Amino acid sequence: MLENLQHEKKTVGIKQTAKALKQDKVKILYIAEDAEKNLVQQLIDLAEPKNVEIVKVDSMRKLGKACQIDVEAAAAAALK
Repeated sequence: MLENLQHEKKTVGIKQTAKALKQDKVKILYIAEDAEKNLVQQLIDLAEPKNVEIVKVDSMRKLGKACQIDVEAAAAAALK
């Protein structure tokens, strides 16, 4: 499922992903397990009432690589 992120329209990072969630544009939310919980919890709180699928990823590095960026990512989302 993570490999699908490379080919879909997406957001990367907490701010852009939160913005997309508020606009109801998110299909799947990806959260890195090693991200600071207080930062990603706001995204989870936005996603759950909208029944957005939430996928946990092992690490921020792995999520960043899946998004085809050279840095770590705490969160990303596949857009509708």
